[in-house]
Amino acid sequence: MAVSVQPKNAGEPADTALGDDFVAAAERALSSGEPGLVSDADLERVLTAAVRLYAAKVETDSPPANPIAPSSVTPTEVVVTVSDMIRAAGLNLWDVSMWFRRKG
Repeated sequence: MAVSVQPKNAGEPADTALGDDFVAAAERALSSGEPGLVSDADLERVLTAAVRLYAAKVETDSPPANPIAPSSVTPTEVVVTVSDMIRAAGLNLWDVSMWFRRKG
């Protein structure tokens, strides 16, 4: 999986391949109707890293605008994923409700 970061020095080009390998693998798995082409371990690793990074960025002075591209996922895909993440983290909807309006 390609990994890139922001350039260390101003004027250096940024590597734009960050995540491209995973996205391509996910798109192949989805378009072929075989989601198992991406292993559960790889999916867990990528989701875990993305969640941790997103949460860290939200706490900065320049938080990211959106965690997802809304036009690229269905509401069902979001709810299925978020529900399983809530369960995996040992949370419940009451816990989530306390954080829901935090951003603002």
